[in-house]
Amino acid sequence: MNNRCLYNSSFAGFLSETDAAVLGKLCSRYHGNAQTTTIEAWKGEISIMRNTLSRFENKTGEIIFEYDIPRLSKRIDVVLLYKGIIFCIEFKVGESHILEMDIDQVLDYALDLNYFHKFSQNRVIVPILVATNYGSRSTEVQNSIYADTVINPLVTGKQGIYQLLADVLMKFPDEQPIDRNWIISPYAPTPTIIEAARSLYENHSVEDITRHEADKVYTDRTIAYILDVIKKSKVQRKKSICFVTGVPGAGKTLVGLDVAIKQTYQGQSEPVKDEGAVYLSGNGPLVAVLTEALARDNYQKCKERNIKKKKTDSKREVEKSIQMIHRYRDNMLKKIKNPVENGVLEIDPKKAVEMADSGYGEVEHVAIFDEAQRSWTHRKLAEYLKRGGTYGNKLKVPNFPVSEAAFLIWSLDQRRDWATIVCLVGGGQEINTGEAGITEWIKALNEQFPHWDVYISPNLTDSEYAEGRVNELLRNNRHVIYSKDLHLSVSLRSYRAEKLSAFVHALLSFDKNARNLYAEIKDKYPIVLTRDMDKARKWIREKARGTERTGVLVTKESARYKPLAVHILPSDEENAIHWFLEDKTDTRSSNYLEDAATEIQVQGLELDYTCLLWDADMRYENGDWHFYRFNGQTRWVEQIANSESKQDLIKYMLNAYRVLLTRARAGMVICVPTGNPNKTANGFWEDSTRLPEYYDGTYQYLRNMGIEEI
Repeated sequence: MNNRCLYNSSFAGFLSETDAAVLGKLCSRYHGNAQTTTIEAWKGEISIMRNTLSRFENKTGEIIFEYDIPRLSKRIDVVLLYKGIIFCIEFKVGESHILEMDIDQVLDYALDLNYFHKFSQNRVIVPILVATNYGSRSTEVQNSIYADTVINPLVTGKQGIYQLLADVLMKFPDEQPIDRNWIISPYAPTPTIIEAARSLYENHSVEDITRHEADKVYTDRTIAYILDVIKKSKVQRKKSICFVTGVPGAGKTLVGLDVAIKQTYQGQSEPVKDEGAVYLSGNGPLVAVLTEALARDNYQKCKERNIKKKKTDSKREVEKSIQMIHRYRDNMLKKIKNPVENGVLEIDPKKAVEMADSGYGEVEHVAIFDEAQRSWTHRKLAEYLKRGGTYGNKLKVPNFPVSEAAFLIWSLDQRRDWATIVCLVGGGQEINTGEAGITEWIKALNEQFPHWDVYISPNLTDSEYAEGRVNELLRNNRHVIYSKDLHLSVSLRSYRAEKLSAFVHALLSFDKNARNLYAEIKDKYPIVLTRDMDKARKWIREKARGTERTGVLVTKESARYKPLAVHILPSDEENAIHWFLEDKTDTRSSNYLEDAATEIQVQGLELDYTCLLWDADMRYENGDWHFYRFNGQTRWVEQIANSESKQDLIKYMLNAYRVLLTRARAGMVICVPTGNPNKTANGFWEDSTRLPEYYDGTYQYLRNMGIEEI
């Protein structure tokens, strides 16, 4: 028996066994105790497949029950490998109706094999939904309209399975034999952050999530390197910090979640005492969506196991490992002497208890800071704490002396024993004013924490990080170790286009190689251009299959989208949860293509297909980008880089498009509107905020890149 499934045999071998024998093997190999409903479903499936396969004269095929798709936490009920064709069969035992969600489920299985299963590439894959009491069946076997070998999903009741299989075999009579090692085929899926987090949290085991073919991705070695640094820090009782860099979509967040889970559980079913790690992010939507997704999944799994558990309990459990960075920061703020004296942070012993090992620090030895480049400057943090937070109802610290990065290092430095910080750094992705980039972290280490060991990705010296000044800033630091294992060079998000991030960088920086990069990726990763939102929506809906996720994206500086029937997703976290997690039957879902999310809401998350609506806030004019903000009423105001704050604003506006252009895993359409060319009877513009000239330059620039127009 192979560990990728619960049962596999040749047709002849399966038919030679009794139903009871096959059921016994399924039960004995099932992890845990199978529920009564599961056992009854298996009995039905075994009986139906026996009746079906006995009718074939040629018994050389292979049947597989419960084939595991490990890295996506999915299992296919039955797979048949027969005459060069892969049949994926999903059973709904006792059902008499065909539901769209069930069709999507079996289609997803077929697409997973098509995209990520080496020995299924370029093979005919047939998804079949069997609602056992359904009284009809599909009568046409049609190739998918997409450029792959997945057949449009077929549906049938139990009586029609044999004929359906025969129809497919008749349509594809000359397929080459399937590799005999199909069941143990190399497999390199790239789960979405949400899917990966669910599996990590549920299983406390990440091998199947993060193991990829060695010549493609490098998350394994990065994770191993970080865990080794943590181990050394513990043994030598030292303080250390790791800076991990990576191209957009390379899996930095996944690496962070992985390290947090692996360090906390260390292969055990329960957290290891006093060994914990916490994943921290300042990205509210990301934390909210991940937490909600994990809580829903944990609650549902407990329900299936007849374990009584409230969803709020599941959420509380998840929140131990995934938290907003502000909560961590505020907890440490409550321990300091306030007001701060002589510009020096000190613990107030009246406000905190000193522990033998942790000192005045928090309980976790390891803190993973996602999007560390977004930590706040000293100025922004000091102003925030001076007024007591955004709404004036939080702890006030009138003269706070350091940046957020310095304070976070200081917080871990309070431990008496050892600590490790992992900074996950996205280059060129600062998108809010007051975000310090990576410079503040390095300054703090140099000036205040010279005893910390610094493990650093060589790519941190690139221009996207700390304005290319990393080598200069670290020149006199004797505790710096460079390692290429701390850089993730391959995009997991865009599994079809590893060069997507390079293309986006070239596009935004006017690199002459952009056109060549587009030509290289367009066949595997479609990027198209339009001036019509209706065409954009139509293209996305035609591309997306099964439960693939779609959505419209705009920058937060966009302003004139209402005429295009686009609404901005409200900024609260509850709306982000619905947008990312509800299915396509819910109007709050991103799949409705009505509510558009901004770079603030999607950074760190991803969709399968996106529509980027390119507004007049960033325009291509006279060979360069020009930046504008809408005054909220009548006109756009150009932003001139004549001050440090304006220079920062322009950098953030450019980075917003960098973020949005790298959110899609499978493909995207860019919509640059035509504007409104109409004039009134008196010769005035009908809408002076949407003049064609605001958009035409950008459109022409993208068109000149060779981007295909639809």
